[in-house]
Amino acid sequence: MSDPHLADLPHSARHHPARYLLHPLRPLARTLIRRRVEVRVTDGHKLPARGPVILASNHVGVADGPLLAIFAPRPVHALTKEEMFDNALVGRFLRSSGQIRIDRFHPDTAAIKSCLRVLRDGGAVGIFPEGARGAGEFDRFHTGAAYLGLVTGAPIVPVVQFGTREPGAGSSALPPRGGVVDMVFGDPVTLPRQPWPRRRDDVAEHSLRLREHLLAHLTHARAVTGRTLPGPLPVSDPDPDPATGVTDPPVPGQEAS
Repeated sequence: MSDPHLADLPHSARHHPARYLLHPLRPLARTLIRRRVEVRVTDGHKLPARGPVILASNHVGVADGPLLAIFAPRPVHALTKEEMFDNALVGRFLRSSGQIRIDRFHPDTAAIKSCLRVLRDGGAVGIFPEGARGAGEFDRFHTGAAYLGLVTGAPIVPVVQFGTREPGAGSSALPPRGGVVDMVFGDPVTLPRQPWPRRRDDVAEHSLRLREHLLAHLTHARAVTGRTLPGPLPVSDPDPDPATGVTDPPVPGQEAS
């Protein structure tokens, strides 16, 4: 159901991303995944039970997005790089399960509008601020999460995942059979909703503050789980980053409504 408080959001996609696989398949998917790995969710109650919300997660491996969509307390429409849709079968599944295709290397207004539609309808959007798989330490941090937070006023919940990739494994490696994945949710942070125009400098400033919040949560997640991250990807297997630096945006819109 649409949130009346978000009725004045900028133009969004005409239709909500597909949900007919995302919702009913989550219980079955959890059962199948748990035959391979143990997945432990910590502080899931920190994710608001209803209303629009943005989940900002670290990103170390290919399993991060599916695990977030399946094991978060609420179904998540995660931004997924368009290369994952190149395979016809995989692409059809991703679309049917409500994942949002994004071109990380060019302005992608369609992805923004899809995110706005999900949030307008009171749903959950998942985003990986690092922009690409890597060490998962938030060393690189793009402004997409902060931008969506400033546009909508939706709370942003930090998420840290451990165990989705082993040290030395490539970007497409799955968690090892019999392994343990920890997914730790943090305290929500709400950025002040800003009307158009949203200046690039303002978005960058709030993104830096959001990064500090996620870094603090990473420290907390390490302490409560005793886990470590796998380190950088092998030099021979990088996941290309669309930009460099803390404030480079993975999605456009800093000057747009």
